[in-house]
Amino acid sequence: MSNMPLTTNDQLNILYDLLTEQSEDGCGTPAECQQIARLVQSLQNELADPSVENLQEHLSGISQYSQQNYSDDQLTEHIYSNQANLQQWASAIEQIKDSRFHG
Repeated sequence: MSNMPLTTNDQLNILYDLLTEQSEDGCGTPAECQQIARLVQSLQNELADPSVENLQEHLSGISQYSQQNYSDDQLTEHIYSNQANLQQWASAIEQIKDSRFHG
């Protein structure tokens, strides 16, 4: 069985889950942050159309958030200080995936 590439919707779902998890748990791992950074980079390339301009702005914020190389303790603090951002990003992703893929 070959590895199916993730669709844009899959990537949005994974990104949404990671952001929501970090927001709700108040903690995360450097590996999660690396995964978030990879997802964002991929989505930025795929979602170039103007209808998702709003999401592009969020993606660059998420990208900056995920590219800090923190120790575990610093990361927990980083997540807490970004709680509002995490929730905002997650809801923006939710709106995009709902409107884009279920419309």
